[in-house]
Amino acid sequence: MKNFNVPKSLLSILIAGSFSYNTAADKINSQKPNIIYIMTDDHAFQALSCYGSDLIETPNLDRLAKEGMRFTQSFVTNSICAPSRATLLTGKYSHKNGVIDNATEFDGSQMTFPKLLQTAGYKTAMIGKWHLKSHPTGFDYWKVLPGQGSYYNPDFIEMGTQKRDTGYVTDIITNDVINWIDQNKHEENPFCVIYNHKAPHRAWWPGPDHLNTFDNKKFPIPETLFDDYSNREAAEAALMEIDSNMYLSSDLKVTPENVKKKNAYPDNNNPDRYQSYWNSLERMTKKQRIAWEEAYKNRNQEFLNQDVGSKEFVKWKYQQYMEDYLGCIAGVDDNIGRLLDYLEKNGLDENTIVVYTSDQGFYLGEHGWFDKRFMYEESLRMPLLIKYPKEIKAGSVNDKIVLNIDFAPTFLDFAEVEIPDQIQGESLRPILNGKAPANWRDEMYYHYYEYPGWHGVKRHFGIRTDRYKLIHFYYDIDQWEFFDLKKDTFELHNEIDNAQYQVIIKDMKERIKDLQIKYEDSDSLSRNYIDQWIKSGHTESPF
Repeated sequence: MKNFNVPKSLLSILIAGSFSYNTAADKINSQKPNIIYIMTDDHAFQALSCYGSDLIETPNLDRLAKEGMRFTQSFVTNSICAPSRATLLTGKYSHKNGVIDNATEFDGSQMTFPKLLQTAGYKTAMIGKWHLKSHPTGFDYWKVLPGQGSYYNPDFIEMGTQKRDTGYVTDIITNDVINWIDQNKHEENPFCVIYNHKAPHRAWWPGPDHLNTFDNKKFPIPETLFDDYSNREAAEAALMEIDSNMYLSSDLKVTPENVKKKNAYPDNNNPDRYQSYWNSLERMTKKQRIAWEEAYKNRNQEFLNQDVGSKEFVKWKYQQYMEDYLGCIAGVDDNIGRLLDYLEKNGLDENTIVVYTSDQGFYLGEHGWFDKRFMYEESLRMPLLIKYPKEIKAGSVNDKIVLNIDFAPTFLDFAEVEIPDQIQGESLRPILNGKAPANWRDEMYYHYYEYPGWHGVKRHFGIRTDRYKLIHFYYDIDQWEFFDLKKDTFELHNEIDNAQYQVIIKDMKERIKDLQIKYEDSDSLSRNYIDQWIKSGHTESPF
């Protein structure tokens, strides 16, 4: 072996360089993680291929699952847009953060996890769909859609100033997120960005790249598309059926002229939907509109040949719904891929927590429905994927019951910020580390308030365990529903009067009371809210 004599001057340089390198490496290894929270609007877990979907392939979301942890029992505590967003920020149930429905303005003066991260030295941003009426607080930068926002050439409110951007909303939001990260990727300041998509919210207008992506796919008909809602009074009363409540113009892109030719319901009873369709088209550039009208030309011709009112027509509407809804998701998946590639290219992937979820679940024809709100599985359950190479084993799957009240404490835990007592959720960090606490929850509590209101879903609260679900619909109704999820995965058979389950039902009713005490909730809170509204002289719905 050769013996090399290294000059002392060179040796000192090498030692100094090695010390400098090790110091930099130690700094990176000890740095608090960056946080990217990605939330879509109404993305059903049934529409991700990593969850076994036969509807769509989502390669970039699957990539996130392969590189991190996929949760199989992730649930929302109030399945509706604004309340879910308020819960994310505060780690508290709706009745504690004040946003029980979509009409309530979020009180931005209250504690939120972004504010606490700011005090810990994080740079924070909120980009995309906000939907909480008040302006965002606790963010160094924010750029949000007003209200629901538009798919094409959307308006944004940026730090208080409204302007219009040209392009497709999913692409624009991603561009803004990447640009903001690029400006704030400095070692001394970890960052946290809430990256919220509008897609795939109703009325499901796919972007230019996916106008015809699913034209030739035949989607399997859900087994419960023609549910008769027997022994489920609240389900029968709801107004979110593909058959009778989905609009042909604004929802399914049939031109108003063609709808009028067939005098088709429900558009003929609500001409405002025609204007909604035209308003969306009028936002488009000439190039966008030409592509749009060409893409939907065949659908409009097919519609004119339909037997309106038949079961076959309902199946046809379902197919068109899936084409548009999944076209929106394909655009989201593309953009998640762009973000993951950016993080990897810039060396940010190892020290960045990436979370993907939806604000709630969604119905893709199950029970004949679209939308959400109910405590039934499709709207209760959210997709949840979390990647963080430093602490999460790639490709892991977890079946613990986790809730959206758990996000805020999880982020604070990773940032080494004390979790306030008022937060009602639990940090997921032990679960992500593969060390779930022995006393982790084995049940979850749910409460939905927005009735009377859009879609007519009755107010209800309930409890879900690994196997059973008990729901109480109340206010202008008094009905209990009980389901054995092992035997009745579609939740078609209300077993509340079945003698076989009476001991379990009694126990679960007691457990609901315990959970209401724990979370300081009750049905009387919602009842008092509506009573006070009526007493104050209002005649219209508060929702």
